[in-house]
Amino acid sequence: MKRDKPFTSSRTGRVAAAKGMAFSKSPVLAVRLPDWRSRVVLFVLFAAFAALGLRALWLQAMSTQFLQKQGKSRYERTLELPATRGKIMDRHGQVLASSLPVKAVWAIPEDVLASPPEKLAELARLLEMPESELRKKLDSDRTFVYLKRQVEMDVIAKIDKLKISGLDTRKEYKRFYPQGEVMTHMVGFTNVEDVGQEGMELAQQKSLVGVPGSRKVIKDRLGRIVEDLGLSREPHDGKDLTLSVDSKLQYIAFTSIKNAVEKFNAKAGAAVVLDVHTGEVLALANYPTYNPNDRKKLTGEQLRNRVITDTYEPGSIIKPFTVALGLEKKIITPNTVFDTGSGRITVGGRTMRDSHPKPMLTTSGIIQKSSNVGVVKISQMIPPQEMWELYTKLGYGQAPRFGFPGPAAGRVRPWKSWRPVEYANMSFGHGLSVSLLQMARSYMVFARNGDMIPLSFVKLNEEPVGQQIISPKTAAQVRTMLESVVSPEGTASRAQVAGYRVGGKTGTAQKIVDGRYSHTSYVGSFVGIAPMSKPRFVIAVMVDDPKGAVHTGGGVAAPTFADLAASALRADNIPPDSSVTDIIIPEMPLEESVDGA
Repeated sequence: MKRDKPFTSSRTGRVAAAKGMAFSKSPVLAVRLPDWRSRVVLFVLFAAFAALGLRALWLQAMSTQFLQKQGKSRYERTLELPATRGKIMDRHGQVLASSLPVKAVWAIPEDVLASPPEKLAELARLLEMPESELRKKLDSDRTFVYLKRQVEMDVIAKIDKLKISGLDTRKEYKRFYPQGEVMTHMVGFTNVEDVGQEGMELAQQKSLVGVPGSRKVIKDRLGRIVEDLGLSREPHDGKDLTLSVDSKLQYIAFTSIKNAVEKFNAKAGAAVVLDVHTGEVLALANYPTYNPNDRKKLTGEQLRNRVITDTYEPGSIIKPFTVALGLEKKIITPNTVFDTGSGRITVGGRTMRDSHPKPMLTTSGIIQKSSNVGVVKISQMIPPQEMWELYTKLGYGQAPRFGFPGPAAGRVRPWKSWRPVEYANMSFGHGLSVSLLQMARSYMVFARNGDMIPLSFVKLNEEPVGQQIISPKTAAQVRTMLESVVSPEGTASRAQVAGYRVGGKTGTAQKIVDGRYSHTSYVGSFVGIAPMSKPRFVIAVMVDDPKGAVHTGGGVAAPTFADLAASALRADNIPPDSSVTDIIIPEMPLEESVDGA
């Protein structure tokens, strides 16, 4: 019987073909590449890993500070924690300036511009700016831009409800002034960076501003805080400041000077009230003025603090000092009689005149009638150097140092350069210039029995030590003369105050226009003491360029003083020192002499 052949597959055939040969020796698996190629590949891989290791070592060990710095510059931020600016208060603790919390609105322009148009329109409305202006601010290559600073919190709440991507806020403070325009020239104001710009806000900037703190955080690309790294520095709030000013007296002074400017159609006006005992400035008012809470339409005229920064020729207000020097040197007495003739005197080719000539006047009469001729005759008995020394002691021609920004020094030329006609003019207030505050301070000499003390804009706890300028006797004699000026027979009959004895001196000076003394523009002023029995206030008033029939100090400044003094005395509860309650003003009251240099 014939056997069948066994089945043989192709796989079995391959196995049979490879029988007797090692698998690794199969020709199919034979490597035809040279051995050195594999070694090179192995070396390259090893070198690459070594390079990566060295690079990692370099970055982690040698470049740590650099990398950290680069990371911080991209994501770490230092947030300023603003310090609250100190409050400003009057002498009785009433707040005159305080800081309210507000926020600054800032944006990432690219993200905000991607918002729906209706949201951008609403944002512009809330920020009180045209939409075109908003888009202009956002049309920037910067990654951060302020849209508006010092936005009220109620507006911020409405902005937050819009949920605009890329929009954020920053905490800050806005200064608020409760008394507005009444107190602004005393207190001043700050700018959007909370830096004092005027008044006591500027003078006491370092004390008020405090020290801001800081906190470090990590922010993502969109400006969101993702990690708080902790407080770096604690903020320290500014110190509160108590001023010398009295809010009641300040309002009285402001109202009085505002009414005077409007009544006499004047260009401007100013008033200051000083405490005789301490030298504290109790009131300082200017008109025109401005509202520090809304300075959008602020002008230079409104900004000017005329009491301190403006100088003018004082005119007849200076005459009591010429007389005081004569009394102090015992050259004259209050009863010395002078021949004032026809009310004319010529010095150096120039004639000085009296408005109401009297043939004979005593020293007291010269002050009461404000005689130019009489004062010139007294000055001719005094060496010019002694007059210059008195003016210097009074602070004329020197920048005051009382801690208030921008005080004017005024002008008094060296006595050696005075010609006879110039000296004669200076004796009745022409040819030199002073500020209203300098003039008020110099009258403290008469109110304080001959000594002078520094002025202060902050509240004092004790009276300062004064410097004796003239003797108490001379000061008392001049006070008597000043009281006679405020009488029906004097040039300041309109300055009388019912129930109180007051005294002072009027002044009318011609303004210099285009290098010449004008016959149509004047400065009317008055400096007075109240009450005379026990002086409490020195009050100075200036009305600049009044227009109309009345333009003299006796006509415009004296009645303003009377209104101010009457209200101030009653507001301070000072008891009356006179039984005279009926004010007698002549139908044709005397006016002081007016003359230019």
